[in-house]
Amino acid sequence: MNRSAALALTLALAAAPALAKPAPADPRQVVAAETAFAADTLAMGIKGGFLKWSAPEAILFAPDPVKAHDLYGARPDKPGKPLVWWPVWAGISRSGDLGFTSGPSTYDGQPNAWYFTVWSRQADGGWKWIYDGGVDADLSHAPPQGSTPVYFAPATGPSLYPEHAWSQVKAAEAALALKARTDLAAAYAPVLTPQTRMQGSPAAPATTPAAVQAELAARAKTIDFAPLGGSTSVAGDLAWTYGDARWTGGRGHYVRVWRHDLAGWRLVFDQILSVPAPKP
Repeated sequence: MNRSAALALTLALAAAPALAKPAPADPRQVVAAETAFAADTLAMGIKGGFLKWSAPEAILFAPDPVKAHDLYGARPDKPGKPLVWWPVWAGISRSGDLGFTSGPSTYDGQPNAWYFTVWSRQADGGWKWIYDGGVDADLSHAPPQGSTPVYFAPATGPSLYPEHAWSQVKAAEAALALKARTDLAAAYAPVLTPQTRMQGSPAAPATTPAAVQAELAARAKTIDFAPLGGSTSVAGDLAWTYGDARWTGGRGHYVRVWRHDLAGWRLVFDQILSVPAPKP
C-alpha cells in the first residue's frame, strides 16, 4: 500500500464513528401519527386503537413494564368512556425513524394525564408507537386541542452509527445513575439544557430551567436507577431509554429521550412514573 492510500485509509477509519449530517426530518410526521392514533382510539375504543397503533415490541407500565399487545390483547372488547388527547410538543431524529410527542389528555371529558409517546418508523414507512405512558399532572394551563405543537430542535452533534451511539448513551445513563445514588440534582446537572423537559410530580410538566429545578427538588434526594432498554435512531442522534427507579419509601420507572449535541449527549425529556404503594 502506498503512502497516499495509507493516509486515506487512516483518515477514513478516524472518521468512522461519525457520519455525514443529513437534513432534518419533518416532526409533523409523528404529530400526524399521534393525531390518527387518538382519532382511531376514540372511534374504536382503547383496545382497538392501542393495538392498531402499537409495534409488536411496544411497552407501557401497568404498573411494571409489559408489552402492549399482551396487555390489550387479553382484554375483552367492550365500549368504554372516551379517552381524548392531543400533541402539543414533538420531535424527530434526523433520519426520520424515531420521534416523540407529548400533550394533555382527558377521560370521559375530565382532565386525565399528560401523556408521552415514543414513535418508531416501520419497514413499510408507517409509524407505530413503542412506548406510551402518562403522568397525572396539572392540566389547567395546557394548550387547547387544535393548538400548533412546539417542535424540539434537532441535534447539533454529528450523526453516529447506531451501535456507537447506543454505547455512548449507555455510558451517559451509567454516569447519571452512579451520581444519583448520592445526589440526584448533581447527577442531572451536566446533562440538562435550557430546553430539557421533565415530568413526574403533580405539577404541570417542567418546560423551563426554573421549572426543571423545581421538579428535581420535588423528587427524592437520591434515586437508584437501573436501565432496562431503549433504542437509538438510524442516524445515532436521538435515543430513548427506560428503566427502574427506586428511592426511600417508593419505586417507579423512568423514561428518557437523549439528543446528541456538540457538547455530548443531553436530555431532551425525563419522566418518572411512580408505582402506587400496595394497599394494606
